[in-house]
Amino acid sequence: MELLHPGSFVRLRDHPEDLPPFQLIRRRGTRCWVRQQAWGSMVHLELPYRRLTAAA
Repeated sequence: MELLHPGSFVRLRDHPEDLPPFQLIRRRGTRCWVRQQAWGSMVHLELPYRRLTAAA
């Protein structure tokens, strides 16, 4: 499993091609918080770490 750091851009394992990558905000154990830059700082998703991969 690759190591992802806050501030990096990530994609979901089943990420649609027309959706931009998410920015990783925070990681705690097996949970991650991500957001789209256009969403603003108060809107985010909580996802399992295993669903994320580094954006190319």
